[in-house]
Amino acid sequence: MSSDMIDIDISEFETPYPNAARIYDYTLGGSINFEPDRMAAEGMFKLLPSTRKWVGMLRSFIQEAAQSLHDEGYHQFLDLASGLPTQDHIHGVLPEARVVYNDIDPLTVSYGQKVLAGNPNVRYMAGDVRDLDAILSSTAVEELINLDEKVAIGFNGINVFLTPEEIQHIAQTLYDWAPAGTKLFLNYETRNPDKTTPEFEQFLGMFAATGSPMHLHSLEQNLEWMKPWQVEKVAPVHEYLGLPADHITEADREGVDLMFYAAVMTK
Repeated sequence: MSSDMIDIDISEFETPYPNAARIYDYTLGGSINFEPDRMAAEGMFKLLPSTRKWVGMLRSFIQEAAQSLHDEGYHQFLDLASGLPTQDHIHGVLPEARVVYNDIDPLTVSYGQKVLAGNPNVRYMAGDVRDLDAILSSTAVEELINLDEKVAIGFNGINVFLTPEEIQHIAQTLYDWAPAGTKLFLNYETRNPDKTTPEFEQFLGMFAATGSPMHLHSLEQNLEWMKPWQVEKVAPVHEYLGLPADHITEADREGVDLMFYAAVMTK
């Protein structure tokens, strides 16, 4: 599914430690990863075998949401915590759209800036979503995002690493900044707090050990924290993609009622 935008030497991005963006790329079947990333990813698959399936659907959601928004007349995208800008990301799906990508990881940003250099429609910038004002006032955003037009904002795969207060602050800051008609497309990972398994606890422990603990909250809590954005659509990700109800099996829910939701919100 995932692929490099152009043929470049990726060896300069190799490290002896796994990298979150490269693990994600490997999970999607990409080639921008190294042995430490592959070992970490395989460890995750051993604990939660459905990981590949969920991640594949989440990337499909980003692609489908971006295409749907473009069909509605959205031609500029701000994507937060973007990961690697491989060809199946927004700029690959919508080559004529203006896209600003962002990530906190220096290696990911370096790769993004290298492969996207010379593309007048795309920028890749460093930034922490917790310091959203710095991102919104950046040169990259000022160059490509016209606030006289509505914006499509991607906010995917990051909520579980933020506190409720951080999510609320980000939601309000984006709302205050965005032109009328702007839409968010985002996903949520949820679980039953009354259920757990040793494998799931070990999975969470892997993230806690890296200093980035995961917190899975209910769908209702997540939607509440995004106010004043108005929910236009929310559904389990497989339903959003038009997949049959039995596409997600009980095994995919990993014994904790695991579920991912796709959402579109509007100002």
